[in-house]
Amino acid sequence: MTAASTHEPARASTRVRALLADTVAAATDRLVSLSHRLHADPETAWEEEKAARWTASLLDDLGYAVTPGICELPTAFSARIGSGPLHVALCAEYDALPGLGHACGHNIIAASAVGAAAALARVADDLGLTVTVLGTPAEEGGGGKILMLERGAFDGVDVAMMVHPGPVDVAEAEPFAVAHLGVQYSGRAAHAAAYPEQGRNAADAFTVAQVGIGLLRQQLPADTRVHGLVTRGGEAPNAIPERTEGRWYVRASNLEELERVQARVEACFRAGALASGCALEIEPESRPYSEFRNDAELLALYRRNALGLGRRFAAPDDPAARMNRASTDMGNVSRAVRALHPYIGVDSLPALNHQREFAAACVTPAADAALLDGALALALTAADLTAAG
Repeated sequence: MTAASTHEPARASTRVRALLADTVAAATDRLVSLSHRLHADPETAWEEEKAARWTASLLDDLGYAVTPGICELPTAFSARIGSGPLHVALCAEYDALPGLGHACGHNIIAASAVGAAAALARVADDLGLTVTVLGTPAEEGGGGKILMLERGAFDGVDVAMMVHPGPVDVAEAEPFAVAHLGVQYSGRAAHAAAYPEQGRNAADAFTVAQVGIGLLRQQLPADTRVHGLVTRGGEAPNAIPERTEGRWYVRASNLEELERVQARVEACFRAGALASGCALEIEPESRPYSEFRNDAELLALYRRNALGLGRRFAAPDDPAARMNRASTDMGNVSRAVRALHPYIGVDSLPALNHQREFAAACVTPAADAALLDGALALALTAADLTAAG
């Protein structure tokens, strides 16, 4: 855990804490309904039209001034209330995984953000808060927050916060930096039996590249990951494949290490092109995601509030706690703004994130309880931050 002050962090008044808790409790049905509605109708990156509309509509009902389509992104929005000097942004993710639905539980993230917003709306003026909810599309590979950061959505924000579901509770985020690569080989088609010598096999290019990556892993740092898949491997078994495509992720402990590792991985793709005689194109699918920089004060406040709600954090060596290594575009936000990104358990074990069983676990009673606890813990943390001055 990032080192924190030896002094006990400040705490919001008993009256404020009770009001926040009562507000979240009163909003239970609406928050759970939003979570389940998002889960039942998953939308992938940049396609979250209904998710953005449903989430923003509930915030409008809560008195927030909603602006849809911010930052030239149709499925992004901002919703603001209050005019105090401390500006807190709550990030609502709502994109799903292709083919797996909400197997990372972004339905819970969005509902928790709205729940925290509902609570803080009651006390924003009294506590000197400006509260903004940012609807942030395309976390699963598109880098929506990075574009929003570059286009001004986080300008003037002092603190950015969200809570992410996992199998167990983990306070501290330790995500990898990650690059998302689109890879394409172009060769020449030919009859595989009659004229094979006329072909240039784009599928072979990927085979050579993957062998190179597999051997490269022996020399990569332990906290590095390289993984991907071929999304197009050819058209017919009796035709030399003339075009193949794939998507690859490269992860490292930080952006600087990522740049070094990515260069070596791209050399493996070039080797595939050289060996097969094919042309190679590598295009980034988004800006690289950064490692996450934890804010010590926010982390301490959240930990205390989550424990006060009866949450229990997993031991650092618990394999289920490794969800906190998953990459996120919130890392880029944390380089510009004080940020918080804890993980809240939905009691899913043995199911883990990005499994169909985990998606099913994200609409259980335990998941509904987690979204309410996450909402209240975020709201309490923001309130405590105002008490800290």
